[in-house]
Amino acid sequence: MATMAYEHAIDRLAQEVRELRIEFERFFAGDLPMPPEGLRAQIQAHLRELRNANLQSAVDHFRLGSVEAQFNAYSELYNRRLREREEGRVRLPPPPPPAGRVDPGGGVLVGAEPDPAAVAALFQGLYGRSSRAVKVDLETFRAYLTSQVATIRGKTGCAAVQFRVAEENGKLKLKARPVAGEPGAAPAAPADARGRTPRR
Repeated sequence: MATMAYEHAIDRLAQEVRELRIEFERFFAGDLPMPPEGLRAQIQAHLRELRNANLQSAVDHFRLGSVEAQFNAYSELYNRRLREREEGRVRLPPPPPPAGRVDPGGGVLVGAEPDPAAVAALFQGLYGRSSRAVKVDLETFRAYLTSQVATIRGKTGCAAVQFRVAEENGKLKLKARPVAGEPGAAPAAPADARGRTPRR
């Protein structure tokens, strides 16, 4: 295999690892019914092929090692989260700060980098009263909020997104709407923009 072919193969492998991270986050957020084990097996096969190849370039060796280390780190993290989920060890975060500061029912503004207090308040407001085992952990919920903010900002050009927990037909739902101001400013009143909430 020529050097350019190796470079292309490593580029493709790095892209697959990035896709694996996204797919696992989607699974933990409830958007996928099953974890992406097929993609993980495909990456492992490609890693074996490249490890058995005769890589001549030190740069290729370094890049392959970096991609493999990233893949191993993701796999270890996701294996741990899967075990915790199967064993029912997902825990709720501590209660949110006083309602006057962060009120999930009244609306919480979230920017590109979610404030931990806002994430905890929304998580507690959405899942804290559930009598069933919670299958979504705080880190997955934070990643979900970050993804929703990025999507809504990309579509609307807003500065931040206001999330609030609302009850509909006896079920708690997370609703979102773009706002013109930065987090902490008074929200504007644009049309609602709703995303799918991680399943409990």
